[in-house]
Amino acid sequence: MSPVSLLGLALWLTGLVAVPLCVGCTFWLFLGRSLMAAGTVLGPRTAGAPDPRIARLGPGEPSHRAYWSRQMWLDALSAARVALHTIWFRLTSEWLKRSAARLLQGRRPDTGRPGENGFTRTVLRAVAPGTAVGAAAGAALAALVVSVALTVLGLLCGGVWLLAMAAVFVLRGAERLGALARGVRMKCPHPACYRPFPLAVHRCPDCGVPHDDLRPGRDGVLWHVCVCGQRLVTTSFTGRWRLATRCPHCDQQLPEAVGSTRVVHVPLVGGTSSGKTMLMAAMVAGLRSWAQRSPLRVEYASAADRQDAGALDQQVRQAGWAHKTQGGQPRAFMLVVRHGRRRRLLYLYDPMGESLRDAGAVREQQYLAHADGVVLVADVLAEPQVRRALRGADAERADAARPADQGPADTYQRLTGELAALTGRRGRMPVATVVTKRDVLDQITSLPVPGARIDRWLTDIGLGALVRGLGHDFGAARYWAVSAHAATGAGALEGEQRRAAEPVLWLLARSGLRVGALADGTAAPGAVGPRGTTVPDPSGR
Repeated sequence: MSPVSLLGLALWLTGLVAVPLCVGCTFWLFLGRSLMAAGTVLGPRTAGAPDPRIARLGPGEPSHRAYWSRQMWLDALSAARVALHTIWFRLTSEWLKRSAARLLQGRRPDTGRPGENGFTRTVLRAVAPGTAVGAAAGAALAALVVSVALTVLGLLCGGVWLLAMAAVFVLRGAERLGALARGVRMKCPHPACYRPFPLAVHRCPDCGVPHDDLRPGRDGVLWHVCVCGQRLVTTSFTGRWRLATRCPHCDQQLPEAVGSTRVVHVPLVGGTSSGKTMLMAAMVAGLRSWAQRSPLRVEYASAADRQDAGALDQQVRQAGWAHKTQGGQPRAFMLVVRHGRRRRLLYLYDPMGESLRDAGAVREQQYLAHADGVVLVADVLAEPQVRRALRGADAERADAARPADQGPADTYQRLTGELAALTGRRGRMPVATVVTKRDVLDQITSLPVPGARIDRWLTDIGLGALVRGLGHDFGAARYWAVSAHAATGAGALEGEQRRAAEPVLWLLARSGLRVGALADGTAAPGAVGPRGTTVPDPSGR
């Protein structure tokens, strides 16, 4: 036979063996083995035991990375590598180096024993090329199918990753827009901090580990899995506010509502012994009194606030007055005030009177930078021109009332310039001016009796410049006269308690809480608008 005929016969015999072997055996064998190997990689090596393929937690957030953010890609790459390697390994080690090589030597491929006679060995050698080609063809087809499957898997993984990232951005954006719509801006209430922060530190309820970045991200969209295995929800919509929180700057405890409720910062400013602490106690008592007679609801923001309120109330009941505020910068006294579906987290600051003695001391009061309104505590008995108008027993009554070390005019002068520098928005800020020690003023005959229009009464006793200055420098001003002594203690008058709460309710109403009716409305008689324009009293009070 010619060489061409021999070559054609060899090719025919090779195809005769290779095609059935590929279609009926090697393709399915390689495909099945590769898919089984890929499944083994994707599944746990030992059910219920830690998987060494998952990276251990490093420094940073003490939570496991979400599967879609990293491990999904690692598993997909591992599955692709193992599946293709399995095909190559089976082809070279089992078919080419063992089966085909044995056939070429005239031995059986399974046992390696030589053929019984020359004919058998010749047949074995004749089918060796077809066996090699059939194995290679089956491996190639299986690799092609596996590659297509892995490509589809990669596309699915990419789709999952895109959906997860879209959910992350949507949830973060929705939470941010919701916070902006509600006016939620988180700030620390603790002394020497008062710093704003975008996200509080949340503690795991099981192990207490702090989580600095508990929000939708690479560690999870709807929840993070803590190092202890506890699931922690990532948004305020799903209840993240129920977790204990701490300030990321000073690591002190924050109230539960700090991340979900708009904060209203209200500092009480006045000289030493002007009655700030007594007024704050009266305001709290007044809010609780209103809560019993209206839809208003008042709660302590934390156990520490409840304890402070109890200690202050006991002090007033036993001694008849509150002790002088001690220490450096004040910790905010916090209340959650609700009306209908709206609520506010009220921060009341009661600083020492010495903190307003000079511009430098005022500048150190960093909580003023966050003020949404100011309560100016005015002890008019400390004004020199008022003291000069007192005669006889009235001067003795004034001395017994322990006047402040500086009058409201001096307090205002020291406050107003620094407040503008700290906030940059004094022209839009409301100020509630509260004349304290009303019970003493009612007994002093040398002065006019404080009426419903306290701004006019202040003008009559010589403090018109103060009234004009407040009306000019602040967005809105309103005036009250309160007896904190009559609103606190064992014999507290309920009507005076509610009157003491009106300045705070007015400031809360300015923030959007619908409590203006409890403070006679935001345009009640005695209110002073921008640039000193006074709202007339329709009732003639």
